[in-house]
Amino acid sequence: MDNSTDNVTLYAMFINDILENYKDNKSEYAELFKMIEGYDLSDPYNKVPIKLYNDLCAWLEANLGKFSLIKIGRQIGETIYTNLVTNKILNENATPIEIMQSLKKIANEMVQDPKGRGWVITKNEEKKLIMKRAQTFNSKLQLGLLDGLIRKSGVFLVKVDYVKSVERGDEFDEYLISWSK
Repeated sequence: MDNSTDNVTLYAMFINDILENYKDNKSEYAELFKMIEGYDLSDPYNKVPIKLYNDLCAWLEANLGKFSLIKIGRQIGETIYTNLVTNKILNENATPIEIMQSLKKIANEMVQDPKGRGWVITKNEEKKLIMKRAQTFNSKLQLGLLDGLIRKSGVFLVKVDYVKSVERGDEFDEYLISWSK
């Protein structure tokens, strides 16, 4: 996987989604908040380097564990879903595949990558999908993001697991998303 972050930006709303969880305890998480100094996060559509996002996620994983990132991923899924519905890219009765197709589309808009990396749907079958992560998004956060988004389709028994994992030596992370109706 190409891990380059040169000239890759994303909207400040994603940084704000991360920080929202810790704003009431800024003194306890001073190191986390120090990382955002010098960035204008007041407008959710301001562009910030994806490296900042990755650094925040790495800090959280190292200091608070992977489950904190999965939780944040679910919240970012809420932000993305709300954005998709509000902008009429997706309707509230969308199927899992429609949600993932919309994620792929909106990720290409909300993350500005000159190399065009993002999400790839590698398999679409009844009650399961495989999504490949081709961008430097934190892999644990993506578990929560995918889980949260699929649940918005009204399905049950949602499960998101790695098929392939960069952490285990694979070139890309691939996520198997399965559910029941």
